[in-house]
Amino acid sequence: MQEVFDFLKKCQTYYLATVDGDQPRVRPFGTVNIFEGKLYIQTGKVKDVSKQMMANPKIEICAFNGQEWIRIQALAVEDDRVEAKQSMLDSYPSLQDRYSATDPNTQTLYLKDAIATIASFAGEPKIIKF
Repeated sequence: MQEVFDFLKKCQTYYLATVDGDQPRVRPFGTVNIFEGKLYIQTGKVKDVSKQMMANPKIEICAFNGQEWIRIQALAVEDDRVEAKQSMLDSYPSLQDRYSATDPNTQTLYLKDAIATIASFAGEPKIIKF
């Protein structure tokens, strides 16, 4: 999991895919955090992406660092605890003007049953499960 976290942090921007009915939706994200041994992402509950993950928690993430790409399939599981939210906000101080750990809009989700594949055009893909 640490390797997946490091990859996403290095990329800074990754793309999160959700399902909206029968339509895939993809948007850029930048938040990633490790808290209590789980990989977390963050969004706002008022956003469509939140509503889509609550309706169907199956997500995929993709990022490219210039040489390799990562694809992650997982279930997004909401963790509404103040401690999880605060950990994310501590990692991203720039979010603290829009979100707070006690704000009912702030949403943190961890990745469950994740399968990450790191690949390139050279060599075999590396698969990481967490």
